[in-house]
Amino acid sequence: QVQLVESGGGLVQAGESLRLSCAASGSIFSIDTMGWYRQAPGTQRRALVALITSGGSTTYADSVKGRFAISRDNAKNTVYLQMNSLKPEDTAVYYCNALIRRSLLAATRDYWGQGTQVTVSS
Repeated sequence: QVQLVESGGGLVQAGESLRLSCAASGSIFSIDTMGWYRQAPGTQRRALVALITSGGSTTYADSVKGRFAISRDNAKNTVYLQMNSLKPEDTAVYYCNALIRRSLLAATRDYWGQGTQVTVSS
């Protein structure tokens, strides 16, 4: 079994910062990618950033480019999302996502965290 556990959400004022964490645990052979999505009320879940663990390349959505940064601790199977200059429109539930292989011969599977609420007041 594989779990993704997020932490670090909360209520902040516009202009402030937050750091989210996502730790993957369980029966993991390898992790191909990790990333963050968010979903505001009444909208679809949208991708924010993806990180390819082999090599470390990243891709950011235009809406967060320059304000958000993803980093990783491979030894802990953990990624972080540093969110700076937060805006009220960043208010959403933030989800961690990972493509994980549970054994050498297994296909990669998509895993999601439970989500963490980020609320930015004006």
